[in-house]
Amino acid sequence: MIPRVRSPELPQNKPWFNTDKPLSLKALKGRVIILDFWTYCCINCLHILPDLKYLEQKYQDSLTIIGVHSGKFDNEKEIENIRQAILRYDIEHPVIVDSDFRVWDNYTIKAWPTLIIIDPQGYVIGQFAGEGHLPVIENIIIQLQHKNQDNINFQQFSFTLEKHHQPLITPLAFPGKVLATPIGLFIADTGHHRIIMSTLQGELIHIIGTGKLGLTDGAFNEAQFYAPQGMTYDHESQILYVADTENYSLRQIDLQRQVVETIAGTGKQSHIIYPHGGAALETSLNSPWDLQKIGNKLFIAMAGSHQIWEMNLETGTVETFAGIGAEGCFDSTLTKCAFAQPSGITTNGQELFIADSEVSSIRGVELKEQGQVRTICGSGMLFSFGDIDGQKLEVRLQHCLGVEYFQNNLWVADTYNHKIKLVHPITGNCQTVLGDGLPGYKDGQGQNTKFAEPSGLSAMDSTIYISDTNNHAIRCVDLNTLKVTTLNLYGLCAPSACLSSHI
Repeated sequence: MIPRVRSPELPQNKPWFNTDKPLSLKALKGRVIILDFWTYCCINCLHILPDLKYLEQKYQDSLTIIGVHSGKFDNEKEIENIRQAILRYDIEHPVIVDSDFRVWDNYTIKAWPTLIIIDPQGYVIGQFAGEGHLPVIENIIIQLQHKNQDNINFQQFSFTLEKHHQPLITPLAFPGKVLATPIGLFIADTGHHRIIMSTLQGELIHIIGTGKLGLTDGAFNEAQFYAPQGMTYDHESQILYVADTENYSLRQIDLQRQVVETIAGTGKQSHIIYPHGGAALETSLNSPWDLQKIGNKLFIAMAGSHQIWEMNLETGTVETFAGIGAEGCFDSTLTKCAFAQPSGITTNGQELFIADSEVSSIRGVELKEQGQVRTICGSGMLFSFGDIDGQKLEVRLQHCLGVEYFQNNLWVADTYNHKIKLVHPITGNCQTVLGDGLPGYKDGQGQNTKFAEPSGLSAMDSTIYISDTNNHAIRCVDLNTLKVTTLNLYGLCAPSACLSSHI
């Protein structure tokens, strides 16, 4: 707890979301207020969103939550990108855009996320940085309600939400990852909480999951996911493995039996960052974001704990493979290295290649005991990013989320630069191949194309498939001509649209 000080007023001349007019603390006097300082790239910021939703629903008669978006990356300062993040993560409280860090400085914030608690008299009475503070904050709210029961402002507040202006009725919603295989294309329809299987030409084969978030095993039309991301496929057993990110679990999809099963995780987030492991279904995980199968092992980009993990499919165990759990970029052995929110993983069989998003770098991890971890390209620094092609450490990327090893090169989804880049895994040479660097939607050829935060990519034969996340689309690239087209998914509709069409 910090001493009571008068809370600085919120500026009225900044953009706001989820409200039709700016909010003032003066007008909210008599209510408990939580200011959530966040940036939408930050995995820790995403982890506390369910806590905030729980609080705003349970204490809606006396509590107002206001998000203060103070963007880390340049791309996160753009108004439309923030709007898309609010839609993607189903944020239902008002959000003020603090791109110049004015509100951040007024409240002397030092880290993302930070929660500021303001009492009904307008005084700051609590400041909590990081995750895991829900029980303490809820107790403060209860105490404030009891102490100020005669002065609580029980006025009903209703806000005009962005999702009412822009409902997610597209066939795909914020697809995070895509996987091309000899039997078809798998798409993580992340915003719709389901997995789509189609032919490589876009003909629908399976919709896996109900479209409602949850953690339910069973038949394809019964199973539930929660914002699934990366996938890897075992052709021999016809099993698709899925990183069920916000369920903190790994799932397997048996295509022969047409059933979904949980194979790792407890459904609850782990808060242990030091290397550890155990029985897969008894060990909590921390935002698994992407997968790569090699032999009888799954390698996991564990974004939430800044590590690479492995699961032994024969023994049913999981454990840390690389990374000490600290957030950073440190090249060393497997047991001494550090990553920063690894979000993409691929391999050439001897080495894992990692899209290390928060340090905007591509990393290499040797697949051997006492293997070394190296930085292939990118600055390797948390606050050094940009859009510069070149060699090794002179390269600048911006929050890269996807990487695919194909034809002896690495194809990189340079997400916040809205580009696809080609990286040589040995020399570290990086060159822009697709995208003009501005968010948008445009088919075409080479750099005369546009993407909007592409997050994943996968190659098969002479085509690369790209999850063009904020365009709610899968884009196809002919590697012979670098021509970009959009995949038409025949017969697919949003879960809500599919439901209404059958009523």
